[in-house]
Amino acid sequence: MISIRRAEDRGHFDHGWLKTFHTFSFADYYDPKFMGFGTLRVINEDTIAGGEGFPTHGHRDMEILTYVVEGAIAHRDSTGKEGVIRPGELQRMSAGRGVRHSEYNALEEGETHLLQIWIEPNETGIEPRYETRDFSAPLEKGEPVLLASPNGKSGSLEIAQDAWVWARRFTTGTEWHLPLSKGRLGWLQVIKGQASWADN
Repeated sequence: MISIRRAEDRGHFDHGWLKTFHTFSFADYYDPKFMGFGTLRVINEDTIAGGEGFPTHGHRDMEILTYVVEGAIAHRDSTGKEGVIRPGELQRMSAGRGVRHSEYNALEEGETHLLQIWIEPNETGIEPRYETRDFSAPLEKGEPVLLASPNGKSGSLEIAQDAWVWARRFTTGTEWHLPLSKGRLGWLQVIKGQASWADN
């Protein structure tokens, strides 16, 4: 069965420096019908003003993926990891037993548009981990790209959950068949444009 969650039905807040849409319940947005999807707990679509961002705060026991659509985001955390993530790159932070971090728009002028995805791990209390990878080349070619997986298959970032995160940039008329094994769930998040799909 296919259920549709329309973009305009998501939780939305405009804080001036941050415009955010919440696919699932998050922070001050609560909808008991949308608390997550399987182990997928959060998909936030954020647009951050130049030089603004999230000051240092803590997380634990969550696989946090950041995918930059436009702009650049600067990361720094309590394990000493830091970096700047740009379009087509994916950042994975396994919060594990606890980590503190900050995320800021690396551009002084101009907005940064990103998705932040939280996946509940299959193991708690693990050592915090951080990694980034550049997937821009195959994405620009329109190829389907495996961004994250439980085993790092095909150069994807390894996460502590049996979840497979794909991305693809479609052109008009492009079709993609991604079969799901019996009993598995699939979630499609459209960032820009429109898409149609069928369950067959």
